[in-house]
Amino acid sequence: MNLKELYQISKTELSGLSSLDNSDFRLEQAEYKKEEKIWEIVVSYLVENTNKPNSPLGALTSGFTYHRIYKKVKIDNEKNVIGFYIYDK
Repeated sequence: MNLKELYQISKTELSGLSSLDNSDFRLEQAEYKKEEKIWEIVVSYLVENTNKPNSPLGALTSGFTYHRIYKKVKIDNEKNVIGFYIYDK
């Protein structure tokens, strides 16, 4: 598989996770695990920021409308998504 295929597989599988029309989906990282025969990739996309500040001071620091979510996805050699995980940098 090449990077374009990995991108398309993960985008198709995860497309419903963001309610935005343009979630700015990105392939961030890709690594082939020879022993497991899987691709381990990291993707990111935008979601609406639902953590709105309650105080006027909080509005100065976290008033962004959107924020980027990072996820780790495992894809096997048959192009099936076999795992979806929280990505912790």
